Amino acid sequence: MAEGPVAEAAARTPCALVLMGGGARTAYQAGVLHEVARLLRHRDPLRAAHLARNAPLERPPASPFPFGILLGTSAGAINAAFLASRAHQGSQALVQLARFWRHVHSEQVYSLRTSPWVRWSRIATAYSLVTEARRQGSFLDSAPLAGTLTRLIDFERIGANLDSGRLQALGVTASSYATGEHWTFFQQAAHTVPQGEIAPASWWRSGRRIVQQRLTAQHLLASSALPFLMPAVALSPPAQDEVSPATYFGDGSMRQIAPLSAALYQGAGRILVIGVGQPQRPQRAAAATRTGPPSLGAVAGHAMGSVFHDALQADVEQAQRINRALARLPQAQREQWPYRPVQIVLMQPSQSLDALAERHVHALPAATRHTLQGLGAFHGSGAALASYMLFEPAFVKALMALGADDARARQDELLALLSPA
Repeated sequence: MAEGPVAEAAARTPCALVLMGGGARTAYQAGVLHEVARLLRHRDPLRAAHLARNAPLERPPASPFPFGILLGTSAGAINAAFLASRAHQGSQALVQLARFWRHVHSEQVYSLRTSPWVRWSRIATAYSLVTEARRQGSFLDSAPLAGTLTRLIDFERIGANLDSGRLQALGVTASSYATGEHWTFFQQAAHTVPQGEIAPASWWRSGRRIVQQRLTAQHLLASSALPFLMPAVALSPPAQDEVSPATYFGDGSMRQIAPLSAALYQGAGRILVIGVGQPQRPQRAAAATRTGPPSLGAVAGHAMGSVFHDALQADVEQAQRINRALARLPQAQREQWPYRPVQIVLMQPSQSLDALAERHVHALPAATRHTLQGLGAFHGSGAALASYMLFEPAFVKALMALGADDARARQDELLALLSPA
């Protein structure tokens, strides 16, 4: 975390919320943010004054929306867009996100048609999955998610919140199957110019690109299109880009080598990052494979974990090293450097999500449950695969409770970031 004059400089810059991907695991983010809303309500001086007046018939005022920049990847992009469409509600938007997640079900996200024999035969399971993949280009049908996004997110309201100044920018990341580049699509108010930039339509760095474009449900579908599980989505380049053709995109977690770069591009000096990675997984996986070779489910879960294995921790550590270097410089020299201080709080689950999923796999829809059972994905490291697909209330509520507990344990850090003196 930034300290001293570096922290003071960071406090004068926009605060960004960066939400990483992870399928159903991203319900953890809703739990963290719901607790953040509670912390802000108790810290907000207007609300405190209202409560001091003992006016029970009046509704206490909501705290302002705490983030100027929202960035999301995969299912985290859906969370970010949801918040952007409700930023005018202040911190109540964070509560609304938790309310949505409490009632989510798998049939609102995907559908899977399989043979009833998949439960008893791995051969039947493989044949059924291959048949579905040939029919629609993926194992799962994402049409339910498309319908959910249409009902859930008001993209016109996102534009209004940007134009009114409630938000500075909303960014959604996806991975191009054509070029292998990692794209971040930004929507921002027409008058907004990122700090230190001339606001170009496109920005390139090694393996990644930033473009300005009006966001739609297609961008969210592309960002959350898990490889093999969800079909790829075609997106067109910005209108002013005459070089790049329309290309197909998949989950933004693939090849995500610099998760914080887009927030820094937008001028953020304070960043709350919520990931859903778990350092406990290697130990569980090793213990599960000591007695024999891994099941198909364990292999698939390992592959999915590799997709969502981002460079987040390394990116955060790099920013912290720069902070320490800046803090040692006299102010005159610090102002001449091309770097600026960044205050970062990184939130990740404190408990194993694989173990949590293992306790709730039986809540899955029958077709999905039988398929995963045929793959051996109900126990041990195989439960990792199920954890990405478990969009069911029991698992979601357990994730949100864990997120709220983790946020309470670090409430001082969160308040220092979101409510700087």
